[in-house]
Amino acid sequence: MAKLYYALCRLCWLLLLTIGLACCGQQEEKQPQLSPSLIPLPQDPLLQVYFNQSLTSSYTEPYRQQTRAGDDLEKLVMEAIASAQSTVDVAVQEFRLPGVARVLSDRARSGIKVRLIVEHMYSRPWSDFSVQELAKLPERERDRYQEFVELADTNKDGKLSTDEINKNDALLIIKNAGIPIIDDTADGSKGSGLMHHKFVVIDRKKVIVTSANFTTSDVHGDFKTPASRGNANNLLRIENAQLAQLFTQEFNILWGDGPGGKPDSKFGVKKPFRPMQKVKVGDTTVTVQFSPTSKTLPWEKSVNSLINQNLGIAKKSVNLALFVFSAQRLANTLEIEAQRGVAVRALIDSNFIYRSYSEGLDMMGATLMEHCQLEADNRPWKQPLTTVGVPMLPMGDRLHHKFGVVDQNTVITGSHNWSEAANHGNDETLLAIASPVVAAHFEREFDRLYKGAILGIPPRIKQRIDARKKECESVTTSSKSPKLAAKNTANQPQIADTKKLVNLNKASQAELETLPGVGPKLAEKIIAARQQYPFTSVDDVARVQGIGEKLLDRWRDRVTL
Repeated sequence: MAKLYYALCRLCWLLLLTIGLACCGQQEEKQPQLSPSLIPLPQDPLLQVYFNQSLTSSYTEPYRQQTRAGDDLEKLVMEAIASAQSTVDVAVQEFRLPGVARVLSDRARSGIKVRLIVEHMYSRPWSDFSVQELAKLPERERDRYQEFVELADTNKDGKLSTDEINKNDALLIIKNAGIPIIDDTADGSKGSGLMHHKFVVIDRKKVIVTSANFTTSDVHGDFKTPASRGNANNLLRIENAQLAQLFTQEFNILWGDGPGGKPDSKFGVKKPFRPMQKVKVGDTTVTVQFSPTSKTLPWEKSVNSLINQNLGIAKKSVNLALFVFSAQRLANTLEIEAQRGVAVRALIDSNFIYRSYSEGLDMMGATLMEHCQLEADNRPWKQPLTTVGVPMLPMGDRLHHKFGVVDQNTVITGSHNWSEAANHGNDETLLAIASPVVAAHFEREFDRLYKGAILGIPPRIKQRIDARKKECESVTTSSKSPKLAAKNTANQPQIADTKKLVNLNKASQAELETLPGVGPKLAEKIIAARQQYPFTSVDDVARVQGIGEKLLDRWRDRVTL
C-alpha cells in the first residue's frame, strides 16, 4: 500500500506541475526526450565516459527488447570482461545482470582467474529463497525478486523452469561456474556499513568504475514500468596499469584469503587507511581514494575532504548531480564559493532533496525540523540559490549519479555518495579527474538533466515546512506555560502519543537509541541504510544487519515512518 501511495503522490505531483507550467505559458514534455539527438563528443582514448540515458547513442535492451537512447552499460562491462587474458576482479554492491554473469562464467571456464565481492544483503541467488523466505522479505526486496521473475521468464508462461533459472539467475550462474565469491561478512563481522563499490579490474591494467549497480533497475530500467530507462548512471572505462594496481590493492584487502580462508578480509573501517593517490592517465591526472575513513582520524584525511578540496578551487562554476547530499561541510564550502561569485547548480534525487538532513534544503535557504529539533550544524544559506532542484526523469527512474563538475575541467565521481555514511562507514570509490575532455561529457549530462528540472521549493514542501515551524512554535509556547501544556495534553492525548513514536526514516541517532535493543552502532546502521534507500514499511527495516523479526515485534507500537 505504501508503494502505491507514493506512486500516486508522484503522479499527482507531475500532473499538478504540468498544469502549473501550462498556466504560466511554459511548455514541458511529459517525459524527457530519449531518442539520440546529439553528436557524440570526443573521447579520451585512455579514459572513456558513458551514460545510460545519453542522447548521443542508442541500443536495443536485451531483456525487454526495447530500442532506446543511451549507452548500453551492461554491454560495455561484458566487452571489457570478454577481453580478459588473465584476471577479472569484480566488486559491486548488487550483482543481478545475467549477461555479465555469463561472460564471467565463460572467462572462468577458459582458465581466467575470476573473483567476485558483493554486499552481504545481496549475496544469495534468487533461486535459493524459499516461498516462506520470499514472503518475509521487505517490500523493496520483493519488488526486486519480481524483477528477476520477469527477466528470467523468457517464454512468458508465468512459471520459471530449471533451464530459465540456470540461464538467468546471475549469482546462480556464478555459483555453477565455480567462481569464488565473498561478501562483507568475510571479515568475521555482521557486515560493514555497505559494501558499496562498483568497479571491475581486468588483467590488472583496465578498470571500469561506475555509479551503477549491476541490476536491470540501475542499467536498463524497471520491468514493471515500461517508460523506465534505468536510474541515471555513468560509467568510466580506464586503461592504466598504475591505476588498476590501486584498485587491485583495494580488492585484495577486501578479499583476504577468499572463501573458506582465514578471516583476514578487511571491510569498512577495518581496512588500513590509505590517503588519496594521484595517477597520470596519459595527459590526465586522476586522483583516487577509497572510503571509509575512521572517525578517529582527522576529517581532512577523509574522502569527503578530497571532494571539499576540489570544490574549494572553483573559480567559475560547480554543477552537481547527486543521489544524496547530506554532508554539511561540503555545503558550507559551496556557500562560500557562491558568495564570491561561483555559479553553483545542483540536482538531487527527488527522494532525498526535501528530507530534513538534505543539504539541498540548506542551499535553498530552508529548514525542515524533525521533532522540533534542528539537524546538527544545520546552516541554511543566507543567500538562497534558485538553481537547486530535481530532474524530470522517466517514471520509475532515480537520479543515481554521484558527480560534480568544477570549472568545466575537474570531475568528481565514483560510487561515493556525498554523505557522512559513505565517508565513515561504507566501502566506496572516489575519483577526481582533471580533464576538460572528460568534463565536457559530464557537463552535457548535467545540462540534459537540468533542462526542465523542477527548481526551488515546491508549494507542497513549503507548506510542510511552514506547518512544521508553526507546530514547533506552538510546542515551545506550551512548554513555557505549565497550565497551557497540561491543558493541551488533556485535550489531545492521541496527538501527544503520536509525537512519542520514533520515525525510522527521520529520527536522530539519540531517538533511535531509545528503541529496545538499539545501541549506537545499530542506530548508525539504520541511518546509513535509510540514507541509501528510505524505508517503505516497518518490515523493510529488516534489511539492516542485526534487526530481526523479534526486535521488530518489540517496536511495533513505538515506531512510524
